[in-house]
Amino acid sequence: MTARERGRAGLSGGAEFGLLGRKLGHSWSRQIHERLGSAPYDLVELEPDEVAPLVRDGAWRGLNVTIPYKRDAAMLADVRSAAVERLGAANTLVRAEDGSVVAENTDVLGFTWMLARFCRERLGGSPRELLDGREAVVLGTGGAAQAVAYALEEHAGARVSLISRTGDDTYTTLAQRHAGAVLLVNATPVGMYPACPATPVDEGCLVSLRALLGVLDIVYNPRRTGLVLLAERLGIPAESGLAMLVAQALYASELFQGRELDDALVPKIEAAITAQTQSVALIGMPGAGKTSCGRRLARLLGRPFVDIDEAVRTETGRSAAEIIERDGEDSFRRVETELTGRYAARSGLVIACGGGVVTREENRDLLRQNATIVFLDRPTSELSSEGRPVSQRRGIEELARERLPLYRAWADVTVECTGSAAGDAEKIAGLLGAL
Repeated sequence: MTARERGRAGLSGGAEFGLLGRKLGHSWSRQIHERLGSAPYDLVELEPDEVAPLVRDGAWRGLNVTIPYKRDAAMLADVRSAAVERLGAANTLVRAEDGSVVAENTDVLGFTWMLARFCRERLGGSPRELLDGREAVVLGTGGAAQAVAYALEEHAGARVSLISRTGDDTYTTLAQRHAGAVLLVNATPVGMYPACPATPVDEGCLVSLRALLGVLDIVYNPRRTGLVLLAERLGIPAESGLAMLVAQALYASELFQGRELDDALVPKIEAAITAQTQSVALIGMPGAGKTSCGRRLARLLGRPFVDIDEAVRTETGRSAAEIIERDGEDSFRRVETELTGRYAARSGLVIACGGGVVTREENRDLLRQNATIVFLDRPTSELSSEGRPVSQRRGIEELARERLPLYRAWADVTVECTGSAAGDAEKIAGLLGAL
């Protein structure tokens, strides 16, 4: 099949709607549009020379467009909105009745929706009240950054500074040149799954922005990006981009379907996607029953189960006990952290962590990227040290004194164990459903 033929083939299974991009394995757009009514919805991965045939000649009613094809979408359209004309980028294409291609940029509307809620619920005011005439820094200069800048200027009156990795005004000069900024927005893909929890700026940079009111990151996977985690550690209100993703999809779906949709769908779908994709990470003392409970919980929730100790055995060919006895505990902890990061970056899992995962602070943010952390609190009198070299060497009581405060500090949910793996799993599932 030639590039033109593949481009024209485009959408599969009779789908009328879809997302056009180059790499879409991380996308949640299909789930969102199914809830909005713009379905069936296809994910269409094409190479650059296949884009024009799909846009111009493909059989579709509505297309969302993501990186790196937003500028192509704008150029290939017959009709462009004012926002698309100004930005030179489109994330939404609609096939009109006469066959012409109409381009819109609902990223602007999606970010505006997220910004308004963030300012109202987290900062205590409207975007105009908080940002009018004040500086907002946007990281990135691509199509998404341009859309964010447009929204900040048009809907909040902010003075926007676009910062890139190269040129005279870069991330390295951010703190010196923009110390008065009140909002920081990441509009780059830095920190997106699977390259997470990377962050475009470091702690020192955020600390130096003393007027900063909040941080937004348009990356939506992982649920908490490296930048959001960093801001939260510093006590700065922060949010990642799931709300923007859902809101822009809602406005795109309105164009696809030719009807208005209720804005109240945005938080409902956001909550549904979070519930579907949020992992569950079980922590607790060695012997607390994390593995047996985790297996039961995974079956209840219909999710894959990962036991980090078993993952260590698969990766290294040795058990945790064998690594600790031969190479020392530090060697094991390094492997444990690597595998914790690998699985914690994924969505929709049940993860049983090793008892000592809390001894490395870096593991906390790895887990918090995408997981609700559940502490299985079992009385120390019910714990056994058999087959556990650290417990045998140091004693269960000493480990408990060291680790129990950490388990409680890390946990989003604490569950007092019932003595039954099935009972514990059912209790956790009930608590998660109530969150």
